[in-house]
Amino acid sequence: MIKILLSMLFICNLMFTASGEIQSELKKLWVRVDLWEHRLYVMNGNKIYKEFVIAVGKEKTPSPIGKWIVKNKSKNWGGGFGSCWLEINVPWGIYGIHGTNRPGSIGFDASAGCIRMLNTDIEKIYEMLPVGTKIIIDGPIFGNEHWKIKKLVQGSRGTLVKLVQNRLLAAGYYSGPQDGIFGLQLEKAVKKFQRDRKMPITGQIAMEEYLEMGLLE
Repeated sequence: MIKILLSMLFICNLMFTASGEIQSELKKLWVRVDLWEHRLYVMNGNKIYKEFVIAVGKEKTPSPIGKWIVKNKSKNWGGGFGSCWLEINVPWGIYGIHGTNRPGSIGFDASAGCIRMLNTDIEKIYEMLPVGTKIIIDGPIFGNEHWKIKKLVQGSRGTLVKLVQNRLLAAGYYSGPQDGIFGLQLEKAVKKFQRDRKMPITGQIAMEEYLEMGLLE
């Protein structure tokens, strides 16, 4: 009887240790999204832990490039959002990683900016990615080669706006939030930038402004 009890205690200890090791491993997980390759990688440190094919944003609704975190989680949104939803803390809109009712779209530029996965795939990673998990979305700042260079005006939102905010902030023209939203304060900064460089004062960002800021070559 004593041997049996000792064996049970030993097994329980192993199970507890294994569970602790698994939890420790899960704490290291983060997500890397590659917009070029339409891939989502769950990373364990610098190693790929899981890999999935995804759908990403279309030309007019690109996915948000940058470093984010999981802001919120929920299940059973249904419809185009599939079985699970991982919200990302993008300041200029509502974006997330979610399932889909259109499995044929996976592998293409097909979403309104979110990262779209098969329901079976999002269900595999949902529990292992807690709120606060780091997410890095990497891809072409100006979109794919066949996309047109986007003109930015007051009211525009997205990664490009945030990039312009960063450049004008560094140059001393802008002191507002770097939130990816083209507001009145950014428009004034753009006009001052244009005036100093003897450019047409439009308050908008087009090819000439991108070149002058060094964002295009």
